[in-house]
Amino acid sequence: MIAVVTGASSGIGEATARRLAREGGLRLVLVARREDRLRALAAELPDTTHVAADLTAPDAPARVREHVEGLGGPLKLLVNNAGAGWRAKFADGGYENVRRTMEINFDAVVRLTEALLPLLRDGAPSSIVNVSSTAGRVARGGTGAYSASKFALAGWSDSLYAEEKRHGVHVGIVLPGFITTEGFPQAELREKALTRWAVSSVEEGAEAIVDAGLRRKAERYVPRYYGIAAALRVLAPWLVRRVMAGGSAEALTTRTGADGT
Repeated sequence: MIAVVTGASSGIGEATARRLAREGGLRLVLVARREDRLRALAAELPDTTHVAADLTAPDAPARVREHVEGLGGPLKLLVNNAGAGWRAKFADGGYENVRRTMEINFDAVVRLTEALLPLLRDGAPSSIVNVSSTAGRVARGGTGAYSASKFALAGWSDSLYAEEKRHGVHVGIVLPGFITTEGFPQAELREKALTRWAVSSVEEGAEAIVDAGLRRKAERYVPRYYGIAAALRVLAPWLVRRVMAGGSAEALTTRTGADGT
């Protein structure tokens, strides 16, 4: 049984690869840009191969699919974790910042899923886990491009779940809050006793991915109580908008650290 993990060279992706390796019976395919890191990680884990690829490249989905097909086993799990974010107000970053963020956080996920979906159907029951973010439910100033990409990913995941359920392909969503990773060190939060509690670990993110994938859960926030922000966005949008526009926005939302591309 094969599991593909993108963004596997660091952060949540690397932690997920290590966590899945403990499950037994899974042949891991690690995907990211940095081949040196992938090779080193694959050498540590049993029955693991890798594909060094920039997932925004035109040939990347086909390369990953060809590699998976060459292994000869059923594809049971696809973890779409790779992503990135560039902080900028729209007046400063403009469309270009939105475009490049959507390209990696949404377009690349859709393209890889399209390439691997026939294999996931053939391997059913199987699962897709899309790593969105709490910022994919609640947005704040300066992270509009990132939130747009993660909102899109969450909405598309819900639709894909409805479409693929009858084919035996489960689609789960993981929505991390503050997680310390290479791309998002969260240094300011970790240095303060009053906010340190809000930062989770990559291992917690990996466990949520296992819940959404192998245990076929619909949706997991990391930590779980970040789901309160999403609920408030529906129940009291005026309150959330007021808070997110003020100085206390950090208490309600964040960006995920699903970097590792």
